[in-house]
Amino acid sequence: MFGTSMFATTMFNKFKEEYFFTGEDCRLALNLFCCIYGIGTLGMPGNFARAGPTIAVITMAFMAFANIYSSVVLSKVMLLAPNSVKTFGDLGQWSMGATGRWLCIITQMVSCLLIPCDFLVLGGHLLDGLFVDAFNQTTWIVFMALMVLPVCLVPTLKEGSGAAFAGCLGTIVADFIGVAVVMHGMRGHPSVPFPGLRFSQVVGAFGNLALAYGAGIVIPDLQRQHSDPARMPRVVGVTVAFSSILFLVVSSMAYSALGCQISGNLLFTIYPDSDTGLTSLGFEPDWGYVVLAYLFMQLHVTIAFSVILNPAFYICERLFLGMHKSVPEYIGSEFDYEENGPSGDVLFANAASSDRQSQLQSNCQSNCRSKTSHLSVIDSRRLYKEIEDVEAAEYSANLINFIALRMVIIAILVGLAIIFKDHFTEFADIVGASCITISCILLPIIFYLIKAWDRIPLYESVAAITVVVVCFILGCYVTFTTGKALFSEVHEDGEFPFCEGEYKHQIYYYYHHYPDVGTHVGSHVGTHLGTHLGTHVGMNDDSSLNSSD
Repeated sequence: MFGTSMFATTMFNKFKEEYFFTGEDCRLALNLFCCIYGIGTLGMPGNFARAGPTIAVITMAFMAFANIYSSVVLSKVMLLAPNSVKTFGDLGQWSMGATGRWLCIITQMVSCLLIPCDFLVLGGHLLDGLFVDAFNQTTWIVFMALMVLPVCLVPTLKEGSGAAFAGCLGTIVADFIGVAVVMHGMRGHPSVPFPGLRFSQVVGAFGNLALAYGAGIVIPDLQRQHSDPARMPRVVGVTVAFSSILFLVVSSMAYSALGCQISGNLLFTIYPDSDTGLTSLGFEPDWGYVVLAYLFMQLHVTIAFSVILNPAFYICERLFLGMHKSVPEYIGSEFDYEENGPSGDVLFANAASSDRQSQLQSNCQSNCRSKTSHLSVIDSRRLYKEIEDVEAAEYSANLINFIALRMVIIAILVGLAIIFKDHFTEFADIVGASCITISCILLPIIFYLIKAWDRIPLYESVAAITVVVVCFILGCYVTFTTGKALFSEVHEDGEFPFCEGEYKHQIYYYYHHYPDVGTHVGSHVGTHLGTHLGTHVGMNDDSSLNSSD
């Protein structure tokens, strides 16, 4: 009987290894990608405008490494953990006791609640831009919440994987439409202006990058729903790496046309003034493409809202409704396990030797207490199917309660979004530099170092500690400076504060179709950007005004 089980396990492992990515991997990767590739991408070109291409690429490469590494080790720690570890808070309890649990819960809850508030504010802006003068922004925020409510009532992330694909596609299309509109509007431009490099300005990119990569908070929830959790490090690594490539493409393409004059939001850059029909950069965009970009980003916001909120829903359902606590008997009680020997050790093995296989077989015959050491892979799949069935039954039994709880949470978020609708960009940067940095970079690496220190090579330990120290210092600095800007009036120096000299106050290039450049451009751009710029462009000669027909 045991020989048959081991043969089935070997054949199943060989079958799985033939596929780099399975269908289930793809579904969960889409959910993770929907969390990563979102509103943070809108500020990516602005990071290049802050720091210039060279420093921006170095910064992005460091953040990509930090987030890929922290996300992968978070998945590895989840594999080492007992089955009772379901949430990010459970992982903190298992790794650092009560202190770890509260650090995880507080940072995760703040991130999972404030980021969706930013979604509501952005959605209100998008809808207000699409339907000018129909309603005010507050009304659109309420409508936005009503739009996302049905998606938020889907019980688990796995059931919403099809919607997650639509959210991913919406973001990609919106970003590349925005970049295409900018590049078309600025076609024929000369060399772009270089930013004035100031320490606070360059380091300010850290908050946006942390916000853009902030998806580690949903990894435990996704891994809990995977039938073969040992595949999750690969899923996480590939997804974050692919997202980083897209970040670089969008940022570099937009910077190549605008230089230091990129605003903090790509979609706001392409939106035309209702009176002049010109953007803040002086070109006239095609309104149809602007509408498409806004609609696709609205699609993403609608989907990602529920995905980001899912961990908060899970924690609240566990806390207030007593759900998600019951597991099959052979899994055992909470926090009374040893680490998962086989699953964890495989993560650090260089090759599968015959001695190692004998060790695994011996473990399977013994009375092990870890969640997979006494189970074949097929048995493990059956186990996770049973857990999934238990979870589905829980939601069916608490249908009214969990729907009411989720509606109350969304109502609170709507209230916060309305209160802080004029300042939420600053709040988002603070959340990125503080809570997301802690929950998505610092804590996963610290948990990994605590639980696997004796199995980590020296070079990896040095790299991990370096990432923790650098991200901690930058996170504190950006949180402090952004907080000062939030609670005190800060007047930006010029229309384009990232630039130096004359380009702080004037557009470096204007593409037009009009023969009378001086009169037409002077009046329209003057109306849009102010009397000073209007006078400059309207009265200046052709040598200071690049144009083509």
